[in-house]
Amino acid sequence: MSRLLTSLATGEEAKIVALHAPEALFHRLTALGFRSGRAVRLLRRAAFDGPLHVRVGSTDVIIRARDACCIELGPRE
Repeated sequence: MSRLLTSLATGEEAKIVALHAPEALFHRLTALGFRSGRAVRLLRRAAFDGPLHVRVGSTDVIIRARDACCIELGPRE
């Protein structure tokens, strides 16, 4: 059961399964800590499809919703 980062509810946690992004965005996301197997938690969601405040490991990141659509998640184990 995979889904996208944008589908998480506030406070929900999941595991990153894959990044489906163009090369430049892929490298930027991995530099921020978005890697396969890492845990991610949605902390806040801005109104009107605005940015998402997520925690990857112990790092807080603000990510655009359109970029978050490139991050595939699986269940947290």
